[in-house]
Amino acid sequence: MTLYSEVFPLVTRKVITLAPDHIDVPKHEVMTRTEAEGVLEKYHCKATDLPLIFVNDPAIIAIGVKPGDMIKITRKSATAGESFYYRYVVEV
Repeated sequence: MTLYSEVFPLVTRKVITLAPDHIDVPKHEVMTRTEAEGVLEKYHCKATDLPLIFVNDPAIIAIGVKPGDMIKITRKSATAGESFYYRYVVEV
């Protein structure tokens, strides 16, 4: 008995989704070197100690980041008004 199997090629295409204008995406901005140094000094840490964000993240791909940059994320909070988060940009 012979078994036959058909192979169907699965073609996928990488689609880049830009999300910075979505209502649920907080404001992302690239920090200047002096701003970044000030934040690192304030929190007594190195840039690599911060949470990481990939350079191809849909929320930041449109703002022209490169690996090694620091991103400031401004989120709206019901209790604090605004809160700031910092991310270090890395390659995938």
